[in-house]
This record gives sequence, structure tokens and C-alpha cells, in this order.
Amino acid sequence: MKIFGSDNSELMAVSTIERNGNELVLKGKIFGAMPMIAKVRPEEARAALKLLDFRTVMFLLSLLFRPTVKKPRGGAPQRP
Repeated sequence: MKIFGSDNSELMAVSTIERNGNELVLKGKIFGAMPMIAKVRPEEARAALKLLDFRTVMFLLSLLFRPTVKKPRGGAPQRP
């Protein structure tokens, strides 16, 4: 899984998501070079859920079924 910035540059590439006891462990690289291990504790997961409203939860569920966004080939970036 990759996370992109507002300019579509890759910020983080997550290679694995695992459980370690009561924590969720994410392993990957930041900016394509720096290895990183992040841990999400139960209290932080609960805090994250409080940030979501009903519309955002519905969007997250539908995100799994949405088509892939294709990258433009060469040339100047296209504006919407």
C-alpha cells in the first residue's frame, strides 16, 4: 500500500501490516528510502475512529470497490 502527498509524490510505502499483541504494526519505507516501523495502540485506534463521521465510513467501505486511478503518461500534468 502506498500513501501519496498532495503533489502525488510517494510519501510512504507500507509493506506489511501485522498484529503484535494488542498493537497493530505497520512496516515500510518513508520517501522510498528510510525504513520505518509504526505501532498503533488500542487507545489510538479508538481515537482514530472518533475522527470518522458516517459519510467517511461509507466512503471507506466503497473505496474497496472503486476503479483504479490511472497515472497520466509523460508530458505536462493534467488539471481537472
